[in-house]
Amino acid sequence: MSRPTARETNTAVFILRAIQIGLSIADLEELDIGFVFDLMIEAENDNYKYPYKAEQSDIDSLLG
Repeated sequence: MSRPTARETNTAVFILRAIQIGLSIADLEELDIGFVFDLMIEAENDNYKYPYKAEQSDIDSLLG
């Protein structure tokens, strides 16, 4: 299901975000838009604090 966003992507925003992740205008001419969006998403995922995976010591402390 697609949900609307508060800010629609337009050409200026697209190019701004592409430049922020280190792409040049020449790069954009070589890459398709889907790949560039994938790169933007992955760049944002780099900032996400993923929960750590439980180890045996975590389980032992939970169960007492």
